[in-house]
Amino acid sequence: MEPTYNLDSIIRNSLTQDLLRFTTAGSVDDGKSTLIGRLLHDSKNIYEDHLSSLEKDSRTAGRDEIDFAMLTDGLKAEREQGITIDVAYRHFSTPKRRFIIADTPGHEQYTRNMVTGASTANLAIILIDAKNGVLTQSKRHGFIASLLGIPHLVVAVNKMDLVDYSEDVFNSIVDEYTAFCAKLSPRDVVFIPMSAFYGDNVVVHSPNMPWYDGSPLLSHLENVHIASDQNLIDFRFPVQYVLRPNQDFRGFCGTVASGVVRVGEEVVVLPSGRVTRVERILTAGQDVEIAFPPQSIAVCLADEIDISRGDMIAHPANVPWLASEVEALLIWMDTQPLNLNRRYVIKHTTKTVRGRISTLKYKIDPNTLSRQSTDTLHLNDIGRIELQLLKPVLCDEYTTNRHTGSFIVIDPDTNFTVAAGMVIDRSHTYQRAAAGSMTAKQKNLTPHIGHVTAQERRRLFGHRPVTIWMTGLSGSGKSTLAYAVEKRLTEDGHACFVLDGDNVRHGLNRDLGFSADDRFENIRRVAEVARLMNESGLIVIASFISPYRADRANACRIIGESSFSEVYVNASLEACEKRDPKRLYAKARRGEIADFTGISAPYEPPEQPDLAIDSENETLEHNVAAILAYLKRAGFTS
Repeated sequence: MEPTYNLDSIIRNSLTQDLLRFTTAGSVDDGKSTLIGRLLHDSKNIYEDHLSSLEKDSRTAGRDEIDFAMLTDGLKAEREQGITIDVAYRHFSTPKRRFIIADTPGHEQYTRNMVTGASTANLAIILIDAKNGVLTQSKRHGFIASLLGIPHLVVAVNKMDLVDYSEDVFNSIVDEYTAFCAKLSPRDVVFIPMSAFYGDNVVVHSPNMPWYDGSPLLSHLENVHIASDQNLIDFRFPVQYVLRPNQDFRGFCGTVASGVVRVGEEVVVLPSGRVTRVERILTAGQDVEIAFPPQSIAVCLADEIDISRGDMIAHPANVPWLASEVEALLIWMDTQPLNLNRRYVIKHTTKTVRGRISTLKYKIDPNTLSRQSTDTLHLNDIGRIELQLLKPVLCDEYTTNRHTGSFIVIDPDTNFTVAAGMVIDRSHTYQRAAAGSMTAKQKNLTPHIGHVTAQERRRLFGHRPVTIWMTGLSGSGKSTLAYAVEKRLTEDGHACFVLDGDNVRHGLNRDLGFSADDRFENIRRVAEVARLMNESGLIVIASFISPYRADRANACRIIGESSFSEVYVNASLEACEKRDPKRLYAKARRGEIADFTGISAPYEPPEQPDLAIDSENETLEHNVAAILAYLKRAGFTS
């Protein structure tokens, strides 16, 4: 009896399965197209007529066996040259999961195509020829996969048949690439030895490699956990189109970039800031109660609000940045180099604006991940830039949101996409004004003097106001020491307060990053606050890394030399890294934190501090006593 099939059940099962998007990359002739062809063939995802055509084409090309690369190399030039030029997409499914494959070129000339194919992927397969080992292009693709935020990485060590299925060769490649991946950010890296040509470890375990006890490729693809890859916290809905078929319906159409939205929820329309509620959500012509990425929906709102393409809908308590200047990593994809004097078109979500790349900070060597100074970017170069926009965009950091944190750069003359960018931070540029300088607007301001004199405040509090400025590496013990000193001073009847770096950045300086300019502004603001606190009669204990001498000197000028005491909390980098209470050094070593003092950014210790504290070898009690003794010697306390 022939089996019966319920077509509706098959379609429903297909639509409810997980969808895994993955991309392949590697150097030329590493076997990417062959791997995909073999994967489709051995998983029974090739129709018989297609297989017959493939056999015929392989014989025409003079090959005795089926050339599975021809399955994805669809262009005539690709088949003639035996290389992949364009991105080839293939859909297939198994009982466990649906898949979309992006077969991308390996030739360095077509790296930009790899960026295109990888931009929406959950997982990247990077092929390495076992005979050739790890090449620069292999590292380049791993680095790009990391930049693009692909959370899962499979390193397929292919052509193991050419090295007699040697475990030692495989382990050597694993060790080298693992050391390289330590500097990158994928959460999940898996190594699989295989021979795509013969099907070893592609769909089933290979008897030729009994020493490998991991999963074959297809099994790993079916079971890798991707449910947490989507950002379901930050609701972002860029409006693409306003649907108004009649006077009774107004819907705002687009794709949910991230987060979840429900009927009845309060939302805010940006950049206008108007708050309203979701009245209806429609998808595929049907009303639904909830929507999530990557659904294409139409949203109807309770109030009549002027909304157009490029606007964004979000939750009122969780909104993106509105930024006209951003810092970003840029992958240059054009044969014409970057022109810093030229304006480009910037496409971000559904918004298109004009802008220019105002600053090129450095480019990154994909082989060593070191920074190199440069005045332009060429094809496939990756650099850190500052981007100025004529109109602000609603964006997030790329690491938080791949959709609202990415953009493309378009040549306005050719309409060619010349670069892809990933937002790192809003750009903050501050003019380092000398102490005492005054703008035209400030000249119209008149400072007011209160009726309580400094002498009266001293008599009231029983001390002279001072700012104890503690500087040192992260993990040197500044905050612990600051709060211990505060407690002792308070017990002795003195009015004092701690200004701590982390606390300040959660409020007053939450808009600042960690670039040199941002660090300068961070310290400037803190110094202004400390000066006001000193004027109120308080003792201020400021605990900040403040790595640059010039910034600390500027803080001294703002507060005043008579009220500024620099305390160097000294501990070696090794000791600080060993303590690492916030695990920041570990993240910095992995490349997850840029411009981290002591690792990727410098620290300039004080040359002549008012007091030096040895927090590595002395006890906390000893150091507290040393600071209290200093305050008494200097005449701040009695």
